[in-house]
Amino acid sequence: MDRSEVMRAVKGRDTTPERAVRKILRDIAPHYRLHRRDLPGAPDIAFIGRKKAIFVHGCFWHGHDCKRGARMPKANAEYWAQKIARNRARDEKHRAAYADMGWDLLTIWECEIRDEAALRERLQGFLASPI
Repeated sequence: MDRSEVMRAVKGRDTTPERAVRKILRDIAPHYRLHRRDLPGAPDIAFIGRKKAIFVHGCFWHGHDCKRGARMPKANAEYWAQKIARNRARDEKHRAAYADMGWDLLTIWECEIRDEAALRERLQGFLASPI
């Protein structure tokens, strides 16, 4: 299997980190919508009435500053650096759009999923805070 086949197999929705976040949310705030295409960037999770959106980002794909996000493929390194830079620029554009709309935005990184208690606390704080 070559690299392009491997990368094509990577899912964009219903990923393991996203499902872990949704599992916690079912207990604390079950009324959410998934992948709303009418919102900038089609957030992974949206609370329309609360004007809150959650993006669950893969550390590699969005250039997080953790160990996994800092790892860069050796093959075709320039392409991947540009790809991740484009993803980060797009994420920033979406962040600005939500601010302009008066929405609250939370980004959860793949590496943060491991600590379920901390993640639950972070989600509860985000949902309890006013816009």
